[in-house]
Amino acid sequence: MSQPTRRSFLKSSAAAGALLSLPASTYRAALLAAQKPSESVRIACIGVGAQGRGNMGAVRKNVVAVCDVDKDRVASAAAELEKAGTKAQTFNDYRKVLESKDIDAVLISTPDHWHALPTVDACRAGKDVYTEKPLSLVVTEGRAMVKAARDNKRIVQTGSQQRSGKEFRQACELVRNGVLGKLTQVKVGLPGPNWTSKAKTAVPDADPPAALDYDFWVGPAPERKYNVNRSHYLFRFFWDYSGGQQTNFGAHHLDIAQWGLGMDESGPVAVEGSATFNKDKWFETPETAKQTFTYANGVNVLCSLGSGGYPSGVTFEGEKGTISVNRGSISVTLNGEKVADPYKLATGDVKLYVSNGHHANWIECIKTRKLPICDVEIGHRSATVCHLGNIAIRTGKKLQWDPAKEEIVGDKEAAAMLTKEYRKPWSLG
Repeated sequence: MSQPTRRSFLKSSAAAGALLSLPASTYRAALLAAQKPSESVRIACIGVGAQGRGNMGAVRKNVVAVCDVDKDRVASAAAELEKAGTKAQTFNDYRKVLESKDIDAVLISTPDHWHALPTVDACRAGKDVYTEKPLSLVVTEGRAMVKAARDNKRIVQTGSQQRSGKEFRQACELVRNGVLGKLTQVKVGLPGPNWTSKAKTAVPDADPPAALDYDFWVGPAPERKYNVNRSHYLFRFFWDYSGGQQTNFGAHHLDIAQWGLGMDESGPVAVEGSATFNKDKWFETPETAKQTFTYANGVNVLCSLGSGGYPSGVTFEGEKGTISVNRGSISVTLNGEKVADPYKLATGDVKLYVSNGHHANWIECIKTRKLPICDVEIGHRSATVCHLGNIAIRTGKKLQWDPAKEEIVGDKEAAAMLTKEYRKPWSLG
């Protein structure tokens, strides 16, 4: 993808800028409020849990169908739409959604292990796609998703919505135009897991709720007995289904680091890291972690997860100062002095893609057939960084990565973790 392909077709507005300058606690609500959905694109929402309901609200005017393996969630989502005047079709099997001629696009908000299959199948069925981040569970899934999108000429947006935030674009434009001089390093701070605050304590396995098609929920993942503390939101902290906060918030903040480095089509060349884990093994992904991603230009991205790490968000450090950016805020220090208004700084000749709303950008691109701001290739590359960090942590090894071939060099054990065997009868082929 060349830079001209990504040039903006939307103009920023004062209203959108004001919304995106709100405090971090209202960041997501601000992005949703900025949406102006098109009336002509008919969308089915696949996965209508917490994140799915938020996404459904962002494109409410366009929703014609909802789908979930949990019948209670389908009923609740349909009732919410009906209150707003929309009578939506309901499905429990996403494959039935893809058979419908009355649906143009799908918005996928399923657990991570259920991102690749619906995306690939939707592209093959001629539907455009919005897939929540992280785009994939393993690296090979992401490449398969890119191929399906390109082979079938589909628009696929990744839900790393910080790309549509004014503050993140400004920070990355300043960095890309050399405002900091030579870039020395980037620090990324990710939150620790919230499993304990949500689940409280471990509980025994049990029968799944009657409304949940648990076998379908497990899908391509290994067969296991149902446990309420491994399902729905809490799936995020088990390797079968996700990669913890590394892939959850990493798909936001490491994505911005890639954007600022100009590495959307590439990635690091070496990765190493360490982590601590829950002493009682209540969940599997790290409680705290530190990683170093080394890029070919010599810049290191230092990433921390959990307590005792770097400040939340992304901090670019260079010869002339620093730029720190997080949801709703940007801070610039140049030559020892804090810049009063970072938005008044001239960025330079490199202009990054402008999107005033992540969902609206997706819908607009469905109409124009231009690539969206977080195209599937970008989402794949950013998810790959997250996955490599987790592989380095889990193996305890320093990995050499070839971003062109997308291969771990000289380590068969680590390389095997770039893919995952699907439980039969599911297949990505």
